[in-house]
Amino acid sequence: MKKIIALLILVSLFSCRTDADKLTVKGTVKGLKKGTIYLKKIEDTLLVTVDSISINGSPDFTLQSDIEEPEMFYLYLNKNTKEDERISFFADKGLTEINTTLKNFAYDAKIKGSKQHETLEEYLAMIGKFNNKNLELTKQMLEAARDNDSLKLKQTETALNNFTKRKYLFTANFAVNHKDSEVSPYLALSEIYDANIKYLDTINNVLSPKIKASKYGKALEKYISKIKEEEKQ
Repeated sequence: MKKIIALLILVSLFSCRTDADKLTVKGTVKGLKKGTIYLKKIEDTLLVTVDSISINGSPDFTLQSDIEEPEMFYLYLNKNTKEDERISFFADKGLTEINTTLKNFAYDAKIKGSKQHETLEEYLAMIGKFNNKNLELTKQMLEAARDNDSLKLKQTETALNNFTKRKYLFTANFAVNHKDSEVSPYLALSEIYDANIKYLDTINNVLSPKIKASKYGKALEKYISKIKEEEKQ
């Protein structure tokens, strides 16, 4: 009997350790009665499903995935329609909680989980002002083109180019100031990949050894090397 109890305790402890080494995503989609929720991530440039759950009645869900290091994951909702809605989040081992609504699946999402996601949300909150201004300038440029107003079109194009440079500079500075976070190389790759190579180099050169060895750190190093090789040709 003692041997059986000891084995049960050992199995229990092993299970706990296994869950702790995984990503567990729990949450609720208020108002959802029927549909499928998918947990996805990018593997070798392809978006793959790592877990899914069919909702039929209860709006609660639990999903899991193996995870070696912090990286971006995506929560998709299929409401049995042609369109899927998506929530992006930076995940790490352990529990991530995502609560949202059926009406505004992505917009209403409240995410509590990794410290990396907190850093990403800090960036997104700040860059939102840039994106709003960018949309405003783009609208003005299109209106000028529609009205054949060449002077206004040129002025708006110049303003948009200057504003884009400011946005790139802000993102680069944010990445440099968060050089100990996996978010830093991720932003370089996702937000300013088409910026002047000096911005990417600056970020890459200040990354801590741990972040340089991370998934996005290695991807950034490879991307920069590729660009420099292409520039030589």
